[in-house]
Amino acid sequence: MKAVVITGFGAGPLLTDLPVPEPGPGELLVRLHAAALNPFDWKVADGALKNVVEHRFPLVMGSDGAGVVERVGPGVNLFRPGDRIYGQFMNVRHGRGSYAEYAVASEDGRIARIPDDLPFSVAAALPTASVTAYQAIETARLDTGHVILVNGASGGVGQSAVQFAANEGARVLATATPDIAAHLRDLGARETIDFTTAPTGDQVLAAHPDGIDAVLDLITHPGGDGIDALAGLLKPGGILISTNYAADPDALAAREIRGVNLSSSPTRAELEAIADLAAAGRLRITIDTEVPLPDAPAAVTDARSGHVRGKRIIRL
Repeated sequence: MKAVVITGFGAGPLLTDLPVPEPGPGELLVRLHAAALNPFDWKVADGALKNVVEHRFPLVMGSDGAGVVERVGPGVNLFRPGDRIYGQFMNVRHGRGSYAEYAVASEDGRIARIPDDLPFSVAAALPTASVTAYQAIETARLDTGHVILVNGASGGVGQSAVQFAANEGARVLATATPDIAAHLRDLGARETIDFTTAPTGDQVLAAHPDGIDAVLDLITHPGGDGIDALAGLLKPGGILISTNYAADPDALAAREIRGVNLSSSPTRAELEAIADLAAAGRLRITIDTEVPLPDAPAAVTDARSGHVRGKRIIRL
């Protein structure tokens, strides 16, 4: 099978041929039709987990994918050949990922069926980005009239978060450049903030001098000075959620702010619910680019530049 691999930490992605993996007990072999690019994919390639878990090389890149069950191993009861499924396929200990024509998943893993009318490309875009957004907005405990800032709203997580927050009745502020501002308003943002014209915090406080209720920060990394400015936007009792572990919960608690570093791991129930929302048109996914598998290494390099508007998909 064709697959995009790295041969060591920090190595560039390479298209190569690998044997089709065999499903073991409790596992299923999936013929993938689409895979999604996520920033976590190249963070892993750079060694983000090298001190956490053993890696096997060559390591197939990628986590999110969607396809059809080809065959199942002994003891599989929930799935059968022909089922359309999607989810997260990354297993660095065994060198497995989703940038490949075939992938193996555990029956008890982070996978779920998808509706027959949901395109594989849309399904592949959901597991990391939309589940992270869903869990973040659930954590925020928003109520009607609450004001939330989504900092980094133009990507896959941000666009889904805007929709989930708007559905809760919140007033959503979304950072956006002019080229995508109208789209984010169409998704449910009440206000868009062009961070290239003035600091985000200054613009938010000018419009909301009494503060806001929640911040979902998808941009700031640990040690970044932006987190303090974002915390300064919040009312006492507000919440700051970071997807990059940039929040200091103890320091924020001293300011009467709840700080949460969100680590997303989808359940089957969440995957099924989100797939149903997407199939019904109640969760809209923007596909920024679709590329064939041979072009995936170049697409990874381009995506790392950060100029992404929605999801990038590999067609398989």
